[in-house]
Amino acid sequence: MMGETAKLPDGSMFEFWEDETVYDIVLHVNSTHPDADDRNAGTLKAPLKTIQAAAERAVPGTRVLIHGGEYREWVHPVCGGINASHMISYEAYGDGEVVIKASEKVENFRPSNGWRLYNNFGKKKEEAKIKVWEYCLEPNLFLGYNPFCAVNILHDRLFIEYDKTDMTTYLNRRGMVFCDGKPLTQVSLCNGLGEKDGTYWVEANGQRVHFRLWNDEDPADHRIEVTCREQCFAPDEPFLSYIKVKGLTCAHAATGAPVPQRGAISCYRGHHWIIEDCTVDWSNGVGIDVGNECWHHEMIPGQKIGYSVIRNCTISNAGVCGIAGLHAVHMLIEDNRIEETGWQKMELSWEAGAIKLHNSVNSLIRRNLFRNTFRADHLWMDCGNENNRITHNLFLDGREQREAIFIECTKDGVNLIDHNIIWNVEGRFDRNQIKEQKGSAGWYAMTESGEVNGYGIYGEGTDRLRIAHNLIGNCRSAGYFAKPVSFRMHGLERGGTSRDAWILNNLFYRCGEAAVKFPTKDNHCDGNTYVGMEGGYLRILYPEPEVCLHLPSWQEFYQFDREGQEGWFEIEVDTDHLKLEFKKADDRPFGFPGELAKRDIVYNPEEVRTVDIHTLSQSDFYGNALEAGKVIPGPFAEMRKGKVYEIDCRRKER
Repeated sequence: MMGETAKLPDGSMFEFWEDETVYDIVLHVNSTHPDADDRNAGTLKAPLKTIQAAAERAVPGTRVLIHGGEYREWVHPVCGGINASHMISYEAYGDGEVVIKASEKVENFRPSNGWRLYNNFGKKKEEAKIKVWEYCLEPNLFLGYNPFCAVNILHDRLFIEYDKTDMTTYLNRRGMVFCDGKPLTQVSLCNGLGEKDGTYWVEANGQRVHFRLWNDEDPADHRIEVTCREQCFAPDEPFLSYIKVKGLTCAHAATGAPVPQRGAISCYRGHHWIIEDCTVDWSNGVGIDVGNECWHHEMIPGQKIGYSVIRNCTISNAGVCGIAGLHAVHMLIEDNRIEETGWQKMELSWEAGAIKLHNSVNSLIRRNLFRNTFRADHLWMDCGNENNRITHNLFLDGREQREAIFIECTKDGVNLIDHNIIWNVEGRFDRNQIKEQKGSAGWYAMTESGEVNGYGIYGEGTDRLRIAHNLIGNCRSAGYFAKPVSFRMHGLERGGTSRDAWILNNLFYRCGEAAVKFPTKDNHCDGNTYVGMEGGYLRILYPEPEVCLHLPSWQEFYQFDREGQEGWFEIEVDTDHLKLEFKKADDRPFGFPGELAKRDIVYNPEEVRTVDIHTLSQSDFYGNALEAGKVIPGPFAEMRKGKVYEIDCRRKER
């Protein structure tokens, strides 16, 4: 657990608290056992039938062993542990996948009649070929919560800018419909069913659903499920702590859009949870919540929030946010895979991200794989973050993504982003707003237009960022971009300046507009290598007009990157199979006669010199520890062309 990756920016080591619990009580749950009954003793031969029955008996020192099977229930722990050696654990027994579903399988469908399937009053000829079915939602499936009656957006709508976003997805219903485990797409009006198969529509009162399967197939030939519970594993009462959840799959939670942050698995304002080896799939809003839920709760003096571990989990297809936490401090988030977050398209609710933490302090986010996040950040640290380390992660394939990592309005303390790979940040902007610059109009513009985004790391009103030893490539706009937020302040606070950032020993590759965009010269930059970059790829934005420089002028006018290098070779990252390869380029950069001779450009990746200027951790580019002052060979220590490197950062064994 320890090692260099556990060292925080202030030089202290992350405080690991886990201990071995000696369980005095063991309860077995087995829904498929022929003699299972919630009145049983909970032994292997006389197991309980539901997990909830075990939760109602569990006391500190209880281990609940759950046998393989499907459990359609909402588990409400009623008691927490008392310390690290007296926890309560809910674990998969190991004889098959344990799936807790917030949905129910339904049958008894009938053809849908009396609704127009097109957005006009004329009946189209092909309408007869369309097969739409309806299902009347049975009241006994919905005990106190009908997600088909509730819209996605929850009670806090303060920050939504209605003039900037299409509100359709916010006003859709939270209830989902699945066919053979695959979700249908919700349409807001009945005529949408005629436009596309694989869709469903909810009547106004939330009591009946109309749906159309792919290829207009008959639902009698498929497994149809509808969501009917908000969460899968969540206490009814807040502040339960010292709970372990291990090896469970939680699916189909009908959570709403945050805030409040309510996940399929919820710590519900508790602390010292361990969520390990779990899978969270197709949560309508949030996958896992670990913080204070929302900012409307009063903060209790001395209240602990956070101190939890999320390890080796897979979080797939969270509609808005994978992991959410408010005031969640001392968090350990490691070795997780978080993919396909953001399909709800709610980025302008300002709570979207594969991970979204507010006011995080002394947390360690390491060795996680982020991939295919859509219209949201891979990682968003929102306001008041101090002494956090983000290390050895893979941030891959941000689709319509403004930035991969967003550190927002953090004015005090240092946060360190090191030894990560950030690759493919597509940008989220309206391409129609990009003005065509004819002739020399663009050459003599005084300022950038600002329509294009797509950043590897974005610091907004954030001071003292430390960004070291990262590979940042294929960002639509810039590898690093920051701007001041001068007037975001209240009480005795000040505005954010986005100064005193240290950009050290990073490898920037083919970022579309620039590798680095500093808001002012009051920052530090050294030891970086810029590969495949053309034009003014090093920029200082203020005072206006900004300057657009290359490495020699960057060094001459601002004394930045005295140990920096320019390179011209290829880097290929296979984001599906997690492999990396360095190659020599087939071409050379454009230059007027004699220009290239003046530049010390490295064309062979093996000739990039190792730089150790102001290193913040004693490890190589990808984090291999130093021994006796020498770097153990790793992908970025040697950068051998033609060699294929495995870059999966997650630990496979413990």
